[in-house]
Amino acid sequence: MNLVVYLLSNAPIKSQDNNKIMNVTETGQVRPVEAVVNHRGGTGAAMKTGPRILLVDDNAILRAGVRSLLEAITGYEVVGEASDGVATLKLVQELCPDLVLLNISLPKLNGLDVLSRLAKLPDSPLAVVLSTRSAPECVARALNAGAVGYVLKESAIEELVLALAAAFAGQTYISQQLDEEVVQRFRNELQNSTSALDLLTLRQRQILQMVAEGMGTRAIAEGIHLSVKTVETHRAQLMQRLGIYNIAGLVHFSIRAGLISLYH
Repeated sequence: MNLVVYLLSNAPIKSQDNNKIMNVTETGQVRPVEAVVNHRGGTGAAMKTGPRILLVDDNAILRAGVRSLLEAITGYEVVGEASDGVATLKLVQELCPDLVLLNISLPKLNGLDVLSRLAKLPDSPLAVVLSTRSAPECVARALNAGAVGYVLKESAIEELVLALAAAFAGQTYISQQLDEEVVQRFRNELQNSTSALDLLTLRQRQILQMVAEGMGTRAIAEGIHLSVKTVETHRAQLMQRLGIYNIAGLVHFSIRAGLISLYH
């Protein structure tokens, strides 16, 4: 019996869609990877390769470890890796993965904004978050942005396997350490409210993050293929919309808003 079948044989899955715990063997909704319907069409059993995964994290050692794990599971194929949000979007266009496994804390473009952009694609891949951030609001923001799974990095390996299988079975999985009811309450509140970040366009949020990360105007322009003048215009506009007119204030705001982390 392979690893996937063994882990899924008696494991419960926490489903946000149905707001209850489901048993895999009773419902049959989460199946071994070999039998999972491929997100882009076809079935894993009938294809030369199974579900194609893009791995995204700025920690190369972690990426290597997760890649080794996924490649040991029959049916999964890691088709690429990215270390920042900008590279992630580029590789999604080039590689057309079935699923993106990504961190929230990413340079140049954070995971939440990556999720928002992926959701706008005509054939968007599934997305599962693998993060150290356990705050219910952060989890809620990720799910509202389009993630179908949220796994804490401190979780057991089995949870990541479950989250991926659940995603391909059309279910939403969150780590067992997280309180599903609290997360759902935050999701509802966020859907019915606005924040200061909502005043900014996705491009302005990206530039705000890069400024907060300490990048200069020219480096930002080169990194996202805009002119220096365009970047300066965006920066002036976002400062005006936020009412913040110095770098220190922008950094403080970015930390509070979750665009960057003190411990990243």
